[in-house]
Amino acid sequence: MDDITVTLLATGLIFILLAVGAPVFAALALAGAFGIAMVEDLPFVLNRLKAFSYTQSAVYLLTVIPLFILMGNLAQEAGVGQRLFNVARKWVGHLPGGLAVASVLTSAGFAATSGSSVATAATVGAVAIPEMKQAGYDRRLSTGAVAAGGVLGVLIPPSVLLIFYAALTEVSAGKMLVAGVLPGVLSTLVFIVGILVISHYAPPTQARGEKHGWRERIVSLKEAWQVNVLFIVVLGGIYLGLVTPTEAGAVGAFTAFLMLLFARKTAIGRWARMQGSFRNSITTTVMILFTMLGAGIFSYFLTLVQIPQLIAEAVTAINAPPLLIIGLLLLLYLPLGMFLDAFSMMVITLPIMFPTVKALGFDPIWFGILAVKMCEIGLITPPVGLNVYVIAGIDRDTPLIDIFRGAGWFVIMEIVTTVLIFLFPVIVTWLPDTMMGQ
Repeated sequence: MDDITVTLLATGLIFILLAVGAPVFAALALAGAFGIAMVEDLPFVLNRLKAFSYTQSAVYLLTVIPLFILMGNLAQEAGVGQRLFNVARKWVGHLPGGLAVASVLTSAGFAATSGSSVATAATVGAVAIPEMKQAGYDRRLSTGAVAAGGVLGVLIPPSVLLIFYAALTEVSAGKMLVAGVLPGVLSTLVFIVGILVISHYAPPTQARGEKHGWRERIVSLKEAWQVNVLFIVVLGGIYLGLVTPTEAGAVGAFTAFLMLLFARKTAIGRWARMQGSFRNSITTTVMILFTMLGAGIFSYFLTLVQIPQLIAEAVTAINAPPLLIIGLLLLLYLPLGMFLDAFSMMVITLPIMFPTVKALGFDPIWFGILAVKMCEIGLITPPVGLNVYVIAGIDRDTPLIDIFRGAGWFVIMEIVTTVLIFLFPVIVTWLPDTMMGQ
C-alpha cells in the first residue's frame, strides 16, 4: 500500500474515532500508530512508542505551561476579575453598550494574568453577565461579548498557546510572547468599536451606567494593581532580557501565590482556593500534554511518509503569489476549528504548514500570531466553540443558539483583525525586534 493511501486511511480514522466519541488525543494517537504500523510494522511502532512520551514532554520550555496556568488560577482566586470589571465599568459603563465594553476590557486585563481562554471567559462571565442582564442588555450581545473576550486569553501574553507554538516550531518563546501584545491590543480595540456600533443601532433596551468623574476613574486604577504587577514581572522581565520565559512563569506564579495568600477578601476558605487552583492547573496541564502526545504520534507518522515535505514542495512550485498561499493555508483553520480545539489544530497543521512558511521566506513569528488568531475563531464557532459552552454553563437562561449568534458578530470582528495583521506584519514584528538581549 502506497504512502498516500495510508495517509488518507489514517486521516479518515481520526474522524471516525471522533464521531464515535473518542477523546481527541486518543483519536490522533491511534490513527498515527495505525499509519506507522502500515508503513513499517507493529514491532517498529512499539519500539518507537517506548520512549515517545518522555522525549516529547521532557522539554525545558514546556515547564512554563503549568506555571502560566497556575498563575492564572491563583489570580482568579485572588479576585482579580471582579476588581478589573469594577474599574472598567467606571471608565466606560456610561457608553452605549458600556458594560459589554467593560467585559472586553476586563477580559484583556485578565488575559495578562492567565494563558487560558476558557479561564478568562469563565472568570469574566461570572462577573459581567449578571450585571448586563440586570441592566437589560440584549442576551446575544452580553454573552457574545464575554465569549469573544475570552479568546484574548490565548493571544495576550502570558499565553499558553503561544508557548505551545514556540515549542512545536522551535522559535523564540520570548519573542512569541512579546509579539502577542500589539495584536492583543488591536483585537481589543476592534471588539470595542464593534460593540459601540452594534449598540448604536440596537434597540435602546440597555440601561446606561452612571458616568463617573475623572478623579474617581483615576483613583479606581489602584484596584488593577495586581494585573500591572504580574504584567510587569512576566512580560517586562522577558522584554528586558532579565528572565527567560520559564523563569518569568515561575516568578509570576509565585507572585500570584503571594497575592492570594495575603488577599483580605479571600481570607475565608483560602486553603480551599489554593487547592482548587493547584487541582485545576494539574487537570489543564495534563489535558494539554496528552493532546500534544497524541498529535505528536500522528505528526511523526506524517513526517515518516514525508507528507509535509511533499506539500511544501508542491505549494512552493505553484505559480501563485506567496501571500495568497499563506492566506489559503490559514483558511484551513476555519473548518478545523469547528471540530478540534486549538492545541489539536496546532499539532496537526504545523508539521505540514511550517515547512511551507519557511520555504516561502515568511517570518515564523508573524505566521504564529496569525495561526493563533485563526484558532481563536474556532473557540467561538459551532459546533465545538469551547468558550460558548463555558458561557452557556454560566448563563443557563440564554439558549445556546443565541450565544452562538451573539458570538457571530465577533467572528466578523476577528476576521477584520486577522486581515489587518496579515496585511501589516509590522503589528506583530515591531515589539519583538526591539527586545533587549535578543
